[in-house]
Amino acid sequence: MEEDGYTDDADGTDRHGFVFAHAAAAGVPYICLMVPDLPTALAHLHATVRQVMPLSEAEWADFSEIWQPFEAKRKVILTHEGDTEKYIYFVLDGVQRAYAVAEDGRESTLVFTYPYSFSGVADSLLLQQPSRYFFETLTPSVFLRSTFRQLDDLMLKHHSIERMIRLAISHTLAGVLVRQIELQSFSAEQRFRALLKRSPHILHLVPHKYLASYLGMDATNFSKFLGSIRLE
Repeated sequence: MEEDGYTDDADGTDRHGFVFAHAAAAGVPYICLMVPDLPTALAHLHATVRQVMPLSEAEWADFSEIWQPFEAKRKVILTHEGDTEKYIYFVLDGVQRAYAVAEDGRESTLVFTYPYSFSGVADSLLLQQPSRYFFETLTPSVFLRSTFRQLDDLMLKHHSIERMIRLAISHTLAGVLVRQIELQSFSAEQRFRALLKRSPHILHLVPHKYLASYLGMDATNFSKFLGSIRLE
């Protein structure tokens, strides 16, 4: 669903979409050399949850019980347009994206996720309605994941868990609105500079054709900016 202790940089660019984007490694590319064991994976999850809102020991014990390890190869579509999202994911390794496909087949990249962030199609998950876009892995990916039913039951049982999810979504919504301003008000160069300033590491994580799509520009302009603009 990277956000700091909450910083504005977790979906690989800013906290948008749910692709819940939050809490990726603050500005530092993450390289996982091996699949972490479950206690280590849960420790990463716990650290991310604390950045959103600390839970009591009892609440964390219940929350930590609903997660299972899951792996996917590169370019695997985890959620198709028209599917109802079944899972909430927590990214341990790899890069993913959500994208929409126009009637002419053109893809528009909406958001990226990578360690350590929540992921999945948030609106489809929480509303249990068909997704309007696709969610896929760009690289081999490792997750923890839980079902909607397990998450929903916990939110009904623990008000703090429901509030933690609400706060995460609120930060995601704030990022969506910032992105809307950029897409509607910024020039292509301004959008590129904003990305470079906010998340320079994303250039090393995501293929540039997807970054160009995310910024709403063609690959030629993206390459031109990449060669001429440096982080100030």
